[in-house]
Amino acid sequence: MRQIRKLFFAVAGVLLPAIAAAETLPVIQNVNAYESLSLNGEWNYIVDVQEEGYYDYRMNPTPWGFFRNAKPQKPEDLIEYDFDKSTTMQIPGDWNTQDERLFFYEGTVWFKKSWNLPPAPSQGGGVRYLMYFGAVNYDCRVWVNGQEAGHHVGGFTPFNFDVTDMLKEGENTVIVKVDNKRHAEDVPTQIFDWWNYGGITRDVKLVKVTPVYLENYNVQLEKVKGGKGEKLREISFTAKLNKKEAGHAITLSIPELKIKQTVTTDADGNCPLSIIPCPSKKLSLWSPENPKLYQVKITLDDATTIADEIGFRTIETRDKQILLNGQPIFLKGISIHDEKANGGGRANSTEDAHQLLTWAKELECNFVRLAHYPHNEYMVREAERMGILVWSEIPVYWTIAWTNPATFANAKQQLTDMIGRDHNRANIIIWSIANETPHSAQRDDFLGRLAQYARTQDSTRLISMAMEVTGAANYVNRLNDNMNKYVDVVSFNQYVGWYRDVNDAPKMTWEIPYNKPVIISEFGGGAKYGYHGPKNQRWTEEFQENLYRENLAMIDKIDGLSGTTPWILKDFRSPRRVLPGIQDFYNMKGLVSDKGEKKKAFFVLKEWYEGK
Repeated sequence: MRQIRKLFFAVAGVLLPAIAAAETLPVIQNVNAYESLSLNGEWNYIVDVQEEGYYDYRMNPTPWGFFRNAKPQKPEDLIEYDFDKSTTMQIPGDWNTQDERLFFYEGTVWFKKSWNLPPAPSQGGGVRYLMYFGAVNYDCRVWVNGQEAGHHVGGFTPFNFDVTDMLKEGENTVIVKVDNKRHAEDVPTQIFDWWNYGGITRDVKLVKVTPVYLENYNVQLEKVKGGKGEKLREISFTAKLNKKEAGHAITLSIPELKIKQTVTTDADGNCPLSIIPCPSKKLSLWSPENPKLYQVKITLDDATTIADEIGFRTIETRDKQILLNGQPIFLKGISIHDEKANGGGRANSTEDAHQLLTWAKELECNFVRLAHYPHNEYMVREAERMGILVWSEIPVYWTIAWTNPATFANAKQQLTDMIGRDHNRANIIIWSIANETPHSAQRDDFLGRLAQYARTQDSTRLISMAMEVTGAANYVNRLNDNMNKYVDVVSFNQYVGWYRDVNDAPKMTWEIPYNKPVIISEFGGGAKYGYHGPKNQRWTEEFQENLYRENLAMIDKIDGLSGTTPWILKDFRSPRRVLPGIQDFYNMKGLVSDKGEKKKAFFVLKEWYEGK
């Protein structure tokens, strides 16, 4: 009990009355457009293996009840827990690659950051402050100056709390409890094939807003309607305030297109759909060959202006084709994990994104599958600037707890936040709701509801998921998945040559009984860079090279094939991959080594894409 008291005095810094946590707010869109104070940098941290800082000795979660009744102690009494004497690590960042003792650690770590805030929040004409986290893996609790700010679950999506009333002029302190333990009811669940990086893995900001601010907005290019031909395009615009207040003026301005239109919020704080005509000859459509972005400004009440860069394009399907801007496109893709080069660790910068995407461009890719969870916003925006289309996914992976209402609510919230953050990005063309999920009625209900919900959040993009081929007899593979009725693009994973004999590839045929485009969302096999031998010797570059040649010849015959995203661009860390001297806790299916060395199979895929 004495240890708990010590930690919570270290956490709080000062003794304050306990209050309810701040209300969880919808994520503010385009956070980088707002004035903010970065809280990135060095944070003190304390590893709390037995969670003595949050539970009592009978594991009852009563820290604030106990703390409220505690008496102040002198700083010198903090013998066992003292943030200011503790080690620091860089935030954003994962603890696994910054502290060798925590390489395999899954559990609780406490973080502390102090900063100065002039002037006092009570001054400055009604300024509000949101504390914004790009992502924290996985279960996160936040206190500001000893008061509870909020709780968030989910490791890959942003969240924010209004902490205005908790701040003070001068030094302020934020404490974050991070717990990355895996549970059966989580999303993802207990078993997954990537590294469970723990920590505050993306940016932390104190965002300055007005009491009424622009929470979200949507600027999209409408599909050409019948009778208008190619002479006229239409741009749709909607917006939403953080409060339900009518009468606020919101102005959309796109100077290059000579567009300026003002709409007024209704009683719910929403701007109804506004359709703005735009002559086609003035509009340059975004595409991989022409990643044109327009400067867009959105002004609230002639006072606060938010700037964005937005591209305009359409995406749709026609029978077994994917149409970008009305024209068929073959998606020359690759799957990517959100992991740094040269030693792994969670990617967290534009530089990290640019390196990964540069390798993809060298592979002749026009498309990437950002697996198996929402990647950093830097990755999405850098891909948009570089002319790379994106498949974005939530971590409904393998064996989710399909009948647990809390699990569905978690998945739905992650889907909400993924779409809410990125729905103005022209390069995102597919929202993916799952990967390799075993068939059952419960699974179909879970995923069906997710797909239908996704369409209510964004009706302009395609829905897909990575399915599995369930039937194979006499080298005939048949895709049969009840989710076919919910998706626009049929995608599936197959590993002929890795989990099946590569010599079977020339004999294989594929039956996909749906009049929809097909993406092979995964195929491939492992190889260690620099390890050479016969093409039938597993783990050699020659084995992987031959596997790719045989697979590409096989899948090229699939009716309706509209793209591929082989597994995977870069070798990535995984605790499931233990083979000493070969894997050493890396999944070695990358076409590029962790150090950026291109394997022989890289050039096989590159040549195939050059011919597409």
